[in-house]
Amino acid sequence: MLCSTCRAALPRIAPPLCARCGAPTAWPVSRCRECAGRRLAFAHARAALVYDPAVRALVGAWKERGLRRVAQLAAELAIETLERPEAEALTFIPADAERRRRRGHHPAERLARELARRWALPVAPLLTRTVTGRRQRGLDRAERRRNVAGAFVARGAAPRTVCLVDDVYTSGATVAAAASALRRAGAARIVVVTLARAIRHG
Repeated sequence: MLCSTCRAALPRIAPPLCARCGAPTAWPVSRCRECAGRRLAFAHARAALVYDPAVRALVGAWKERGLRRVAQLAAELAIETLERPEAEALTFIPADAERRRRRGHHPAERLARELARRWALPVAPLLTRTVTGRRQRGLDRAERRRNVAGAFVARGAAPRTVCLVDDVYTSGATVAAAASALRRAGAARIVVVTLARAIRHG
């Protein structure tokens, strides 16, 4: 999918990080400005790549232009950059039905299944969407949280420890709402893994 030069140039996220949300920081902190004061249902979030223009183009080709093989590349990049999570199972943010029909696939699920195979962990669709809100793109952080509030429910009892997979961590609103649903279903510890993460500056 990418030549070795372009692949090597993808911006990896490396320590020091916020221990909770995984944002790059000047020095290690337990909570950063981005997640301080927020009630987050997940234990921590980690991403492999900075969501810069090059990574945005790669994710756009994967999600909107039908390049399904990017899921394999995304899993390889995550494996190279992130530690294997301590979890009983992997799950993923469930697809919006209309977008899944339009795309013909669900990137978060494909990434979770590729990671599960490489990490030798089971993967299961533990969540379902209860409502379809507006797209998160273009919304500010407060609007993102309101847009996904109550958007997910668990399909049944959740394992005690779960790794929740999505393609991109932007504000954390989506994974936080999904983690809350998993907690209500019995999960005691949820960690989040994404391919990319948006970085706030200033």
